[in-house]
Amino acid sequence: MTLSTFTIWSTIIGLGIATYMIRFSFLGLLGDWRPPGWAERMLRYLPMAMMPALAAPMVVFPSGAEAGDPLRLGCAALAIAVGVVTRNLLAAMVSGLLPFFAAQALGF
Repeated sequence: MTLSTFTIWSTIIGLGIATYMIRFSFLGLLGDWRPPGWAERMLRYLPMAMMPALAAPMVVFPSGAEAGDPLRLGCAALAIAVGVVTRNLLAAMVSGLLPFFAAQALGF
């Protein structure tokens, strides 16, 4: 089934409006409101919690069905070790991605 140009553009515009309204509800209507202190402390960890949640499925089940390959698991283990030692998210990401892409470029 092919979609018409009108359907595609109306979907894009509709989703853009919905996204804008969701963000406006927090930023525009509640712009001066601050969450309680306990909520702010928890929200500080949100970026660090999102990265493993986004990366784990790609490491463990790269194609959706079979278990992860040793290259991905090894690079993920290296990234975790660097992250624990340095407490630096960027260093952990780079230390996992560089060997992964280098090994892929070499044909592993």
